Parts: sequence; C-alpha cells; structure tokens
Amino acid sequence: MTADEQQVPSVWARLDRGRREQQSLSQEQIVAAAVRLLDTEGLEALSMRNLGKRLNAGATSLYRHVASKDELLELVADEIYGELDVPPPPTEPGQWREATVAFAHSVRAMILRHPWIASVLGAAGMSYLGPNLMRITDQMLGVYEAAGFSLGEGNAVMSTVLAYVTGVTISEAAWVTMLARRGQTDQDWFERLWPIAQEAMKPYPRLSRLYAAGVDHDPQRTRDEGFDYGLGKVLDGFAATRA
Repeated sequence: MTADEQQVPSVWARLDRGRREQQSLSQEQIVAAAVRLLDTEGLEALSMRNLGKRLNAGATSLYRHVASKDELLELVADEIYGELDVPPPPTEPGQWREATVAFAHSVRAMILRHPWIASVLGAAGMSYLGPNLMRITDQMLGVYEAAGFSLGEGNAVMSTVLAYVTGVTISEAAWVTMLARRGQTDQDWFERLWPIAQEAMKPYPRLSRLYAAGVDHDPQRTRDEGFDYGLGKVLDGFAATRA
C-alpha cells in the first residue's frame, strides 16, 4: 500500500483520528514532555514538531491542547514554579527572615535544576497568572503579613528577593551548563584557567589580590557563600525598616 493509499481523504477519518489522540494525550502530558525536552536539549530545541516526536503525536494534535508555543511556555513556567517550597506563615514576627532565606534557596535550586527557565521567564507571556505562581505569591504574602508587613511591603520584599536570586543564579546556571556540556567539574576548569587568569591579571593589582585570596577555596562553596552573603545584605535592609 502506498503512502497516498494510507491517507484516506476524508474529514471523518481526520476527526476519528483526532478523537483517539485527544483521549491518549493530555495537556499535563504535553507540559511534562516539554520540561523533559528542555532539561535535556535546551530552549533552542523546543518546538511543536520536536515535542510531537517525543509524544508520538503530530504537531496538529498538540495544538488542540496548546494554541501556540507561547502558551506552552506559560504552562511550562508555571509547572516549574510548582516545584518551589513555600514555608508556612511564621508564628513569631522575626521568623519572616528565616522563611525568606528558605524560599530563596528553593528558587535558586529550581533555576539550577532547569537552567533554561532563566530565558523563559521574560518570554512566558502572562505567566504571573499561572495557578502555581499565584498560589506561591499568596502564601509568601501570608508570611510577611503574619510578620507585620503590609501587603505592599511584603510584595516589595518578595519582588526584591526574587530579583536578587534570579540575577545571581542566571549567571551561575549558565556556568554550570557550560561545565556540563564540556564534561568538566568546577575544580577541573579552575585548575586549567587559573594560570591563564594569573597572567592576565598581572597589570591589575587589586584583582590579583582578590583572586589570590580565593585560590584554595572550593568553587561551589565560594558560590554558596557569595549567594548567602548577598541575600543576607538584602534582608538586612528590610529588617532595618522593620526595626
């Protein structure tokens, strides 16, 4: 039988096929497959065609559940937000800071698990209306409200912390992704780069002293300590306003 003979030129055949595909494919399956594709191949590999291949479905069947790639990115972003851990409202006013640190670390870990999300956040349309993100936002506002912040103040704390975490972690995620593609560890890369960096920094005494002071540090620990230091300073500012 030829390819032309296999394709029955009938709308009823297409509708029948569509019903079977709709029964065997859900929006949740599409989003989960998109996340796996993004994790393994990156944002540039995401297309309805590639996603359809992974699901053994045509791009047309995907469009029955997701109208466009932009909609898919909104769904994917909200799916990833659902991984965040939100602490319960504090029982004492001072516990808002501990809760914020835990939340910030959860966001950082999420971005490092899915480095592509940094590029998606600005391209995911109205992702702030996603149910997971709205739930998380409401719960974090509850943390700050219980600590005595107004809703406006609580929103400012959360927005500032998210901006800090995202800004720092985007660079970190890019670095980690680069190392993974090269099949190297932090220490491998540092040992190769350090002699070159030493030579390049000779005309710059302050940079030379700065990097020489950290030459014996574990790169991962250095990033962790730097993240915590900056986050602490951000929260110091908000704590001062509460005092």
